[in-house]
Amino acid sequence: MRRRDFITLFSCTAATWSLAARAQQSAKMKRMAFVQSASKISRMTVSGPPWYGAFFDELGRLGYVEGKNLGVERSSGEGRTDRYPALARDVVSTNPDLILAVGGRLSLDFKMATTTIPIVTIVIDPVALGLVANIGRPGGNITGVTIAGGLDIIGKRMGLLVEAMQKLSTVGYLASRPFWEDARGAAAREAAKRAGIALSPAILGNAFNEAEYERVFRSLEQDRTDALMISEEPEHAAYIAMIVELAAKSRIPTIYPLREFADAGGLMAYSINQVDVYRRLASLVAMILKGANPGDIPFYQPTKFELVINLKAAKALGLQMPAMLLGRADEVIE
Repeated sequence: MRRRDFITLFSCTAATWSLAARAQQSAKMKRMAFVQSASKISRMTVSGPPWYGAFFDELGRLGYVEGKNLGVERSSGEGRTDRYPALARDVVSTNPDLILAVGGRLSLDFKMATTTIPIVTIVIDPVALGLVANIGRPGGNITGVTIAGGLDIIGKRMGLLVEAMQKLSTVGYLASRPFWEDARGAAAREAAKRAGIALSPAILGNAFNEAEYERVFRSLEQDRTDALMISEEPEHAAYIAMIVELAAKSRIPTIYPLREFADAGGLMAYSINQVDVYRRLASLVAMILKGANPGDIPFYQPTKFELVINLKAAKALGLQMPAMLLGRADEVIE
């Protein structure tokens, strides 16, 4: 064989090997669309809040590392619920291997947008929401984690407010109208009935925004509401600091659905352990990326909840927290 022929043959073979290697690498790379209802995209990373770090660390432990064999395409609805349907359609059009959608309303829009791409979600109660027919065997293309182990958590939060305030008679419930009018709102009304207190809806208008929160809190002040509960809707997460500030300014003792609110100065939070839940999400994502059918994977229902009490907020409200309640708290912020 002449030298020129050898060089030509070697070059062709090397190119073939290179193309084959790239094709193999491409075949191994999985694509996940990570879509939040309200959280900023900049927070949705391993260096963001601890639960995101736990999620990506667990994914790595299970064999999926961003930038190596996993591509992550991040999106946020920024709390603009009117934009969720278009966002869902846009994400589905990119045809990712899996969609991780955080929030009930957002997940329903993704359910409408695709019946084939696997969806992993976090919701309060997927059956009550109409997302799946059965938690144990969801069927279809959706599975995930319940953020509260079902609607009973609403009653537990109300019970904590009753325990904290012995003369409690009227509680406001801050939520969107769709939340208030479906099974979640019904669960809140039933919990109030069992507790023997009046429940007053504090309904946001057509959007989660500063003007709506200010309007609702003005109404709560005028009605002289004794205390307040915040719904589990993830859209509130974009306004944590504002909600806590308005509650403090209005001098309304409030219980929140996530400990982030208590960390920001809110009175009490009773919630899931987000680090644990996001680890569970990572395990579901890994199972599906490895070929499992999401419809065969039961929704994970957390059993560990955290009660966080902010004593500084209690003192500012002139509220003496019962010793027994403080003793049961997982953390007391002083």
